[in-house]
Amino acid sequence: MASRPALLRGRTFVLWVVVLYALCRVVTTTILLAVLPHQAPSGMTGGDDVPVTYFPFTALWDGQWYQRIAERGYPDTLPVADGGQVAQNPWAFYPLFPLAARAVMAVTGASFPVAGSTVALLCGFGAAVLMGLLLRPRIGDPAALAVVVLWASFPASVTLQLAYTESLAVLLLVAYLLALSRERWLVATGVAVLVGLSRPIGVPLGLVTLVVVVLRWRRRRTAPITRGTYASMLAALVGCGVAGLLWPAVAWARTGSRSAYTDTMSAWRGYASIEPFRPWLDRATDLLGGQQGRLVLVAIPVVLVAMVAGPWARGLGADLRTWSLGYPLYLGGVLDPFTSLFRYLVPLFPLLVVMVGAGWVDRRGNGWVRVLVRTLPLLVLFVWGQYWWTDELWRFVPPSDYPP
Repeated sequence: MASRPALLRGRTFVLWVVVLYALCRVVTTTILLAVLPHQAPSGMTGGDDVPVTYFPFTALWDGQWYQRIAERGYPDTLPVADGGQVAQNPWAFYPLFPLAARAVMAVTGASFPVAGSTVALLCGFGAAVLMGLLLRPRIGDPAALAVVVLWASFPASVTLQLAYTESLAVLLLVAYLLALSRERWLVATGVAVLVGLSRPIGVPLGLVTLVVVVLRWRRRRTAPITRGTYASMLAALVGCGVAGLLWPAVAWARTGSRSAYTDTMSAWRGYASIEPFRPWLDRATDLLGGQQGRLVLVAIPVVLVAMVAGPWARGLGADLRTWSLGYPLYLGGVLDPFTSLFRYLVPLFPLLVVMVGAGWVDRRGNGWVRVLVRTLPLLVLFVWGQYWWTDELWRFVPPSDYPP
């Protein structure tokens, strides 16, 4: 059992996380309120003749789909566009967030924009606390707090208090990684199933789990593994597999179409089917030209590997290093690179550890003063980026605009 001073220190650390995260949300709220007067009324804000207020402003874009799901659920049949292909529909959006918002709506009588943004806000606080607890033993208190603040101030971190799933997804992600780091295999299994109902990240989490299991197996001579532990580790791996297949299976069972989920996702893509990595090459070629585009695409993975493979990232541990490579690889395989890319970078919080120079195993350089000096420039840049993201991407310019 931990000593009382240790417990007090732990509680103080959590309190600092909560206070700092709250201050980050105050900054983001100020930015949202500053941009809000420039938002033209539209159907997404409550009507063309209705003045825009804060909560409807937090439920634009995909928030409209989540509101539809929270209020009406999922369709039994897939809508078909004029060309015969499946049209955009709610099955592209995972159910855990809108169902949580629906529960809040039922209990409080609040509208979806209020309920959805509140759920996102609370999940963000939970994610920040668990992230701090995950990082604290690896990089120390000052660096862990700095990384949480930077993550909470990242340009697309505005979504952490919008009617979007980013905060819920990161909450479950860090809960899974924390359970894995403490070898709470069955807890990780349960969290993996919840991940499968919130965000399609089961595949890269499965890779992380496989690496952790193999490393644990290699230590079996000095730390024996019981049959029960073997079974629990297998359960965690299976849980990641279930996370990857659960929602497509639910869509199949409900609509009767085996490809309901993938057909729905294709309605949002610029290609008739999922073609791994090709959209990245095409987009880079369109924006930069053939040769320069290919060079940039080669440079991105090289930089990522360099960031997490050197001694400056050793403090992350094998699990966070694997996530920092596996998740971008997964995005490259399934994502069309567009303006939503900024949002998809929110789960890559381990890279912030490297960016502030806190990933060395020798943590003598992670004192308060040095961490503060290395963090402040990034913090200023990120806060400016929040304003840019909110004004350029989140604010909807009728009649059509690029999604955030």
